[in-house]
Formats: sequence, structure tokens, C-alpha cells
Amino acid sequence: MKSRLHLSVGAAAVLLLSGCATNPVTGKREVSLVSEGQEVAMGAQSDPAVTAQFGLYEDPKMQKFIDEKGQKMAAVSHRANLKYQFRVVDSPVINAFAVPGGYVYFTRGIMAHFNNEAQFAGVLGHEIGHVTARHSARQQTKAILGQVGLMGAMIASPQVAQFGEQAMQGMQLLFLKFGRDDERQSDELGVEYASKIGYDASQMADFFQTLARQQQSSGSEAIPDFLSTHPNPEDRYTTVHKLADQWKQQNGNPKLAINRDQYLQLINGMVYGEDPKQGFVENSMFYHPVLKFQMPVPTGWKHQNTPQQFQMVDPAGKAMLVLMTAPGNTVEEGAQALVQQLKLQPADSRRTTINGFPALFFVADQVQQDPQTGQQVAGVRVMGHIIQDGKTMYALLGVSGPADFPNYSQQFSSVAEAFRRLTDADKLNRQPERLRIKKLTLRSTLAQALTSNGVPEKRHVELAILNGMQLNEQLNAGSSIKIVGK
Repeated sequence: MKSRLHLSVGAAAVLLLSGCATNPVTGKREVSLVSEGQEVAMGAQSDPAVTAQFGLYEDPKMQKFIDEKGQKMAAVSHRANLKYQFRVVDSPVINAFAVPGGYVYFTRGIMAHFNNEAQFAGVLGHEIGHVTARHSARQQTKAILGQVGLMGAMIASPQVAQFGEQAMQGMQLLFLKFGRDDERQSDELGVEYASKIGYDASQMADFFQTLARQQQSSGSEAIPDFLSTHPNPEDRYTTVHKLADQWKQQNGNPKLAINRDQYLQLINGMVYGEDPKQGFVENSMFYHPVLKFQMPVPTGWKHQNTPQQFQMVDPAGKAMLVLMTAPGNTVEEGAQALVQQLKLQPADSRRTTINGFPALFFVADQVQQDPQTGQQVAGVRVMGHIIQDGKTMYALLGVSGPADFPNYSQQFSSVAEAFRRLTDADKLNRQPERLRIKKLTLRSTLAQALTSNGVPEKRHVELAILNGMQLNEQLNAGSSIKIVGK
């Protein structure tokens, strides 16, 4: 192992010299083992996985908005030569991220929490800043690789984690945590780029307060890596205001836009929170209104839903269940395809039926090499059920280490055997909540305005954060606020 990593002093010097590049923002030479061409290629490879993982939010007006603002900002950035892509993805999580090469994504969750165009523009500039300052390329040089989604971190067993990686190949993405220096530099670039295209960049500071309140309200799990390594929100608030003021003074104090009403009209009617048509969990049952099936979620298990698959993880981290589609026209073809894809060795299989659906049951091992003995051993054991619904093949895979498998096999079977047709009209016709913009006719506090618009008191704090306001804030007649409803 060591001999592979050993470099002579001369070879190391050659590597460092050949790997130096000029940072487009600072103009300084720095070590980079990732060329611009490689950056672009990395982004192009990651993009299909991002869109498969989340799906694009189906709103042409919003997609046009982010692309027009993004292209305008990219043109005044330090790397205007890149071909940037800007997209809103269909996720309720509050997040924005960029991958190398100029691919920038905002979730509909973060779009819902902006309260004007200037807040959006500041965060857009921040994400473009990660690209222009080559932060992601620098992180890649350090070989930091992450995974989309929360499930990977919940699997304690390395064997199960390895299986999960193979079972979720489409979800493996370059997701990078940036250090505080990188975040501060991106804040500076966000102020610069947003200001250059005519927006009041100090508004970005107000949005950081919204994020901090959301984090306090929902716990750290509600805010993804986008915030976890960022500087303290209070320090950030002060710094961004100071940077925005400095930019104005240095550039003749131009009149900069905020555009609250225009932005609120853009997001009026957008889906808020989970979208039931993609499937939803209620009372320990997963329902999919479009595909018209239901199945139970084991009590206490964590779950995550994506357009590609539905995942459930045992709280002890020793087992997982994954529901996804399988290729093929018969249950046998579906099973064979998965066995090949996941390099499984079947130990048992038989045809069966599950609540009227043709099905195939199998147990298989994923064989790995023991690093100490070199022997072939079972890394994980899989209980698979391939279930046929018309032309669609579903694969429900229960996975655990061989030693734990007997403890979970009954649970795996119970979930599979409870897979059934969804017929409940209430579940089939479940509609998502949507943002609604309401104009106030009377002067009132935000709390009074929410109550008069039918928002229950238990959701007042949530809606105050969504509006970027305090509940006791006085609002004039004619002011617009966001509420949430079907």
C-alpha cells in the first residue's frame, strides 16, 4: 500500500508544478489537479444524476427566471467563458448548490423562502462564486466525495453501505462541503455579482436570518450541508451588510432593486412542502397516488422518497428496504437484471403472488473479498421481491449483513406481502399545499393577518419564517404576505 503512495521529492515537485493553475478570482497560482476541461466534464456527468435524483420543477416561468438571471450574472462573473446551466429542482428541502463546470441548482424549497428578487440574486451570486473561485475543483483535488440524500449516513454497517451505493448508482453525486474561508469568499462574490446586475445585495443578509430561524425551528436536519459549514449566521449578516454598503459607496451609490412584489407573483401558486403525487407517508404507510399502490413503513424506520426510489432504514442502522423499478417484461427478467447489476449470488427463488400481483421472491448474497484472508465471503444478504403491475416491475429489496438477516427477514417479508393496490379516494386525490400571495386590506400584525387568512395558530411560526418576518411585525394595508393552502 505504502509503495503505491510513495513519491520521490523530484516526482512530487513535477506533480505540483504540473498541477498549478491560476485562480480566476484571486489571480494567484494554486495547486489544482483538476483542469477546467475536467471540471466541465464532472458537471456534465453529475447533471443527469441531479435531475434524476430530484426531478426538475415543472414551471416554465420559474425555469426561465432562474436561467435569465443566472446567465446575466454569469456574464459579469470571473469565468464568463463557461457554459452555465441554472435549474430549479423539485425538492421541498431548503437548498442551493453548484457542481463543477457551471451547473447551479436551486430547490423549490429555497425559492419558496425568498421574499424578493434581491435575496434570490445574492444566493445565486454566492453559488456562482463557488464555481468562479474553483472551490469545487479545489475540494475535488482533496478527493472529498459525498452522497446525495440522508440515507447513506444512517447505515452503520459498511457492507450495507456498500450495497446501498451500488443500488443507488444514479444518486451518487459530487456534493461538496466548503470550508468557512470558501464560504466567506462566495459571500463576497455574491455581493459583487448581485450588485453588478442591479440588485441590493444587503438583502442576502436578511435571507441568512431566515435560514438561521428555520434551522432553530426544525433542528439541524432540516438544513442540509449548504449551511452546515457556513459561517455563523449573525457574523455573516453583519459582514454581508458591510460588503454591500462598501460596494455601493465605491460605485457611486446607484439605486439598486429589491423587487418584492415581482418575486411574490413569480412564486404565487408554487407547490410547498411534499408533493403527494410523488408519494407520501401517512400513519406509517407509503402511498403513491400516481402509481396507485401502498405499502407499510416499519415502525420507527427513517424514510426518504425521491423520484427514483423510496428508501427505508432501520433506526439501528443494520438494515434497509429499497423500492425501485426494475427492467424487463416479466418478474424473471427483472430479477435476472438486478442479480447481474448488483453482482448477487441467488440462494433461493420462487414465483408467487402478492395481493393479486404476479411476483418473484428470492434471497441472494452479494459476495465480497475478505481483506484479511482474501476469501470470498457474503458481504450482505438480500431478500428481493419483484412485483409486476401491468408493464411496470417493482423491486423491493431488503438488505442487511448476513448475521443480522434472520432478525429482519420477517420484517422484509411483511412489508412485501402488504404491497397492494391503492383504492382510497382521499389518498388518490390528495393535492399538494401551494403558496398563495394575499394582499392585506387592513393594517395589522403578521399574526393577525395569518389568522384572518385562515392559517391555524400552530403554523404561525412556520409562516413567519416563510415570510421573513416576526409575528408581532406591523403590516400596512396593501402589504402582501405568503400563506399556504390547497
